[in-house]
Amino acid sequence: MLILLPPSETKRDGGTDDRLDLSSLSFPKLKTRRAEVVRAVRTLARDADASATSLKLSPGLAAVEVARNRRLTLSPTMSVLDRYTGVVFDGLDASSLPDAARSFAFSHVGVHSALFGPILAGDRIPAYRLSHDSRVPGLAAASLKRHWALAASDVLAKHPGLLLDFRSEGYVGLGPVDARPNSYFLRVFTVGPDGSRRALNHFNKKAKGELTRALVLAGEDFSSVDDLVAWAASAGFDLRVSAPAELTLTV
Repeated sequence: MLILLPPSETKRDGGTDDRLDLSSLSFPKLKTRRAEVVRAVRTLARDADASATSLKLSPGLAAVEVARNRRLTLSPTMSVLDRYTGVVFDGLDASSLPDAARSFAFSHVGVHSALFGPILAGDRIPAYRLSHDSRVPGLAAASLKRHWALAASDVLAKHPGLLLDFRSEGYVGLGPVDARPNSYFLRVFTVGPDGSRRALNHFNKKAKGELTRALVLAGEDFSSVDDLVAWAASAGFDLRVSAPAELTLTV
């Protein structure tokens, strides 16, 4: 089972002295494409104004984020599980996970990064700034979507077992899995007083993080969506198959 999360714009500083090693990242077939994006982002970071425009950074954020990108290959690294902050990762609350749950997450939780493509929670990365819709002039492809989509889809299609796609739609575009068997995209809804359902934004992210936390605490490698849904009901989640490749979580 693989739970695939969206990344966060915000990341935690620091880490260990281990530098970025693209050869060590999961899904090694993506190494060349990763190297191309890292090189292009570092080159872009030499021009602070161009970086701020391409990355859509406010003046207050530009100095810090551009410096991070400039030092991608020199900065400390930490696990993906600990690097990202933001609403999804607040719900996951990695720092409070027991060792067994962290170990399970390292091999069963992934994040789809605009910089690295799909990576696993145990991979070690530096802090950086890049979004699915960022413009990176140095790439041969016209967009990050064109750079990543086919290659990322291919490695995800070959990853065994149940795939739970918790990504936002912008990141789905960087590696669609709609043609992959045993893959389910998650939508989060709430029910109003009149019984109508509406999609959530902020609380969508929080719910995804909380469901991911519950899954890694359970530590069960579900092979079928039916087993997953049965577990979810026992764990207090209203999770249902709502279409052939879609799950709905009602909160």
